[in-house]
Formats: sequence, C-alpha cells, structure tokens
Amino acid sequence: MACSPHHQGDVVFEANAIGWAPSGARTALSLRHERDPARLPAAAVGGERTPSSGRYVLAAGRGGEEDGLRQAIPPGALRPRVTYRVAGWASVAVAAAEEEEEGARQQYRHHPVRVSIRVDDGVVVECGAVACSAASDSDSGSAAAGCSRWAEIKGAFRLRECPRSAAVHVHGAPAGVDVKVMDLRIVATDPKARFGYLKDKTDKVRKRDVVVKLSGAAAGASVRVVQLDSAFPIGSCINGTVIQDPAFVDFFTSHMDWAVFENELKWYWTEAERGQLNYADADRLLDFCDRAGKPVRGHCIFWAVDGEVQQWVKDIGRDDPDQLMAAVRDRLGGLLGRYAGRFPHYDVNNEMLHGRFFRDRLGDGVPALMFREAARLDPAAALFVNDYNVECGGDPAATPERYVDLVRALQRGGARVGGVGMQGHVTHPVGEVICDALDTVYAATGLPVWFTEVDVCEPDDALRADDLEVVLREAFAHPAVQGVVLWGFMQGHMWRQDAALVNADGTVNDAGQRLIDLRSEWMSDARGRLDADGQFRFRGFHGT
Repeated sequence: MACSPHHQGDVVFEANAIGWAPSGARTALSLRHERDPARLPAAAVGGERTPSSGRYVLAAGRGGEEDGLRQAIPPGALRPRVTYRVAGWASVAVAAAEEEEEGARQQYRHHPVRVSIRVDDGVVVECGAVACSAASDSDSGSAAAGCSRWAEIKGAFRLRECPRSAAVHVHGAPAGVDVKVMDLRIVATDPKARFGYLKDKTDKVRKRDVVVKLSGAAAGASVRVVQLDSAFPIGSCINGTVIQDPAFVDFFTSHMDWAVFENELKWYWTEAERGQLNYADADRLLDFCDRAGKPVRGHCIFWAVDGEVQQWVKDIGRDDPDQLMAAVRDRLGGLLGRYAGRFPHYDVNNEMLHGRFFRDRLGDGVPALMFREAARLDPAAALFVNDYNVECGGDPAATPERYVDLVRALQRGGARVGGVGMQGHVTHPVGEVICDALDTVYAATGLPVWFTEVDVCEPDDALRADDLEVVLREAFAHPAVQGVVLWGFMQGHMWRQDAALVNADGTVNDAGQRLIDLRSEWMSDARGRLDADGQFRFRGFHGT
C-alpha cells in the first residue's frame, strides 16, 4: 500500500467520537458530554491550545488492562521516518455503586491510561501514557463515575515502514476502572518550523547587546570579536575505561565542558561490602578532570530504586532500620567529607519518582534529611533531584506535576533543593512536549534545570542527529536550563545502544557532527568596522 503524502505538522488522524469500537468482550462504549466548564480542558495540538469539543467516549465494564477502545487510522496516513505526536485527553472513573473494600481503596488512586498503535499483524507501538486520578461521583445518575480532572496525553512514535493497516488503542487501567477519551489526535511533527521559533527564542534567552570600544583606533577600522567559551556548558559521563581511549579523550577534551562519573561515585561502587571503602576509582577520574579543566557533577549520593541498592544495605534495611539510618549518615559524612568543594553539583537521592527504598524503610522524611545533611557537609554544592522520563510525556510515574510535588515536599522538609535534573534518555523526542515539561517545572519551582544524562536512541545516524538537535535546541532556548550532560557519546561505551555520536573507530557520525555544528552556531564570531566614536556593536552569545 502506498503512503499518502502529507505535510509535516498536519493532523493525520483525529478520532471520531462515534468511530470508536470496544476492545474486550465486556467493554461497552457510550458517547458523553463534559458539562462542567471548570473541568473542560484546552486541547494542545501543534503548539497551540484550542477549546476542547467536550465530547468524549466512555469505555465501561472493562475486564482487564488490555481492554478499552480502538479506532482505525485511515490507510496510508502514517509514513515511515516521521515523528508523530499523540495529543488528547483522558480520564478514569470508578463505578459509584462500588462499595467493596478493594473498590473503595481504588476510588482515589491514580491509574494509567495508555495509548498504543497496533499495526499490521498485531505489532504494538507504545506511544503515550498518562496518570489519571479516579473519583466516584455519579455521571447523569448512571453507575458510571465522573472524573476528578482530565489528564493531557503526551506521547510520540515513529514507524520504520509504511503499515498496511493501523489502529489506535486506548487501554491500561485495571478492570473495574472506566476510561474516558476526548479529542485524541495524531500530528506529524514539524521540527524545522519549530527550530525557526526556537532561534528567535534563543536570541532573547542566550544573547545580549555588546559594545566594544577601542581607544585610539581610527573610525572604519576592521574589527573581529571571537567568543572563546560559552556560558552554556555541555558535558558527558566518563568512566575508568573510556579515559584510556585516545579517541574518546580527544573528543571529550575538544567538545565537552563538564563531566559526570558513570558509576564510580555511586554507593554500590564505593562500598560494595560494608566498611570496605573504594574511592580510588573516583579519585583517578577526578584527577583526569582536573588536568583537563572540567568541573564534575557528583552522581549520586544515594539511589532510591531497590534494584540499584547493594545487598548489605538491603539486609540491614530489612532487619534493623537504626543500622540503616547509621549507614546513611556514614555515607553522607564519608563522601561529602572527603570531597567537600570538589563537586559543584550532587544528585542526592537519584530517581525518587521511580523508587522508594529509603522512604519505605526510614520514613517519608528521610529524603529531606539527606538534603539537609548534604547542605551542612558541603554548603557550596548545588543539591539536585534527578529523574527520568519527565521530559517525554509517556510515563505516568514521572509527570512534571509529580516532579513539582516531589520538590515541594522536600522543601517543606527543610531541604535546600538547588536544581532539577531531567535525565533525557529519550526516543523520538517532540520539542513541544519537552518545552511543556520545562515550563511546568520552572514555573512552579523557579529552580534551574540541567539535562543530566542525555542519550538519544535511534539506529539511523541521520535521524539520530535530527532527534539530538530537537533536544539540544529546546534546552538551549529555555531560560530554565543551565546545562546539558550527555550519558556518553562513543559506540561501545554507552548504556543505551544506537545513541553514539562517535563510532568505535573514532570517526564522528552524523549525530556527533550535529553537536559540533550546534556548538559552533552558538558561539559568537562578529565582524565589522568601528563607527565614528570608535565603537563596534554586535549581539553576542553569553560567554567569554
């Protein structure tokens, strides 16, 4: 089947409210209207917000997480190698008549609603998810419940080949939870049009007017002003192996401003066995960075995810909370006492949106305690929260709103939160989604943001370069963002596959060249002549 042509930026699919079909033997669909203006959202499509239709489809009686509703996408509408954004609104509800204990517990829980594309022979392409809070207020007197509020669907996908057939599926919440969908659309993104907007935004955020005055120089004399250093740092993670590779070191020293250790500062590395401390690996990396003149982020003091906690810490956490608290304090004192003043940033308790190891064993107040103690031991360091998927819109556990709630909870506990880390492990990034996340976090917290672990996963080098440009331009144009750190850049030495900027033989691929080109674009090189007052005026990027 031939794919029909369309212009990027077009809406290629807009769900027809009466075109949905049920998915699941027990699912029943009904068309409804949202009558409460206060709960009626504005639909975000193509960078603009337009009034919602108010018409939604309710999927009730669902028997499981895969049940919900589906609608076919017109043949040929989806094209390969194009990034599509999924936009719309979802909500969930619990039957008002549900009185059983389990049902009562579910009434105010958050439930995921997932959007996927099923192509050809059942291949599933995940392309979006939101966290919706359930409520049990009745809707028109029916057994179906109303919603607490609508949650915006933000997701993206890309196809390798033109599908013979495709359909949108909405599902995800558990059995007994009804799902509502409003104004679901699929939009072909237009990165180049977005870049034009971002260049104008960048001019306001990253540049200023400069006047150079040269005493004694004649009017009309030729002048050139060359920027030496950028005020916007870009860095990379390093480890003990890669700094032995001359090709890695050459690219790192030539194109990176900051560093972060991939593993060597983590607790499971520095104290794999209780009381047996190993700081030698971190010391060697610090010495390397000192010689290269690169500041280093401290990653990380603790890691909240159970699977990343070493066994001896798990053992004492299970058997003796007092011993665990003593170990936490020893870790803080040992690490920050040793390196006070050496790391400008610390990620204090990594990935708290996705893990609760210390909170579950020591109480919800322990993360704030970690921040307070870190601030006492190293007052000059900026203390960060750090987590993944906040910028991509497809993880119900990591919405920008939940990140804001986490920061505010820490601050209420006396934590001096100095920055917000968005990791940036992305696939098929959409600029507007990234910008929305940055806007939400910055508006609510006022804190500086760093992209701390960027890697863009895409097998095709040219598309990877385009995707990397999406992330970097959004970061550079946003006033909240103060720096970007890559999670590696060399093939064979990266956590994620298909994300390299430099091939294993040391050659720079399309993505690496795109980084170099952007860094060159964002450095001032102004030429002109002195005016009658001996002055040369230009608009330059922040830096030296």
